[in-house]
Amino acid sequence: MLRLRTLSLALAAAFSNTAIAALAGAVTSCAAMSSALAQPAERFGNPLRFMPQSGEALYADICQGCHMPGGAGAVGAGAYPALARNPKLATTGYPLFLVIHGRKGMPPFGKLLTDQQVAAVVNYIRTHFGNDFPDTASAADARAAR
Repeated sequence: MLRLRTLSLALAAAFSNTAIAALAGAVTSCAAMSSALAQPAERFGNPLRFMPQSGEALYADICQGCHMPGGAGAVGAGAYPALARNPKLATTGYPLFLVIHGRKGMPPFGKLLTDQQVAAVVNYIRTHFGNDFPDTASAADARAAR
């Protein structure tokens, strides 16, 4: 009977440690989820504007769904031109106009982005994906393209 009681106490202690570890893991997971849930409010807190300011974040949130993460473009439900190594991006005016006013299947983003955001995403696509154009678009350039 003593062995059964010892075994029973050992199981209870082990269960308690397991339960405590599981509870600690659940609390940690909840904290991580809370942090992750807070991020969309920062990125998408204004329903009338995109919140990110960097060209990379704007590209990730807006552009890569169609133009793909590497700027390779895609064909499927529509044709999405490649931004990678695209000679049409050599001047700032063309991508500024497209981002602001749209064209064919590309929607206009001018009312959703500030001048600074437009310039940031244009500069990002012109300096990534194998593009290396030295001049940059400014917020004033974006304002003039509106």
